Amino acid sequence: MALDRSDVEKIAHLARLQIDEQDIPEYTQNLSNILDLVNQMQAVDTSDVEPMANALDAVQRLRKDAVTEDNNRENLQSVAPAVENGLFQVPKVIE
Repeated sequence: MALDRSDVEKIAHLARLQIDEQDIPEYTQNLSNILDLVNQMQAVDTSDVEPMANALDAVQRLRKDAVTEDNNRENLQSVAPAVENGLFQVPKVIE
């Protein structure tokens, strides 16, 4: 997919990027190359490829799900400016 100058200027505007005039042709070429690569990748038939969570087929080691700290709610809330029903109260920030 070939982009033109106006496409790059529009993309730069939407991304809030300021691009120098002399750099626009290079950006046009680079972005067109990226989109061409994406099109090539989309054309590959992956129907026989099994989805995987990790490209290296690695497994994460998980730690035991155990409580490691005591409940300090009362101590922490004793210095809070406002508490109600065991919850911290904060000022409303959305109108």
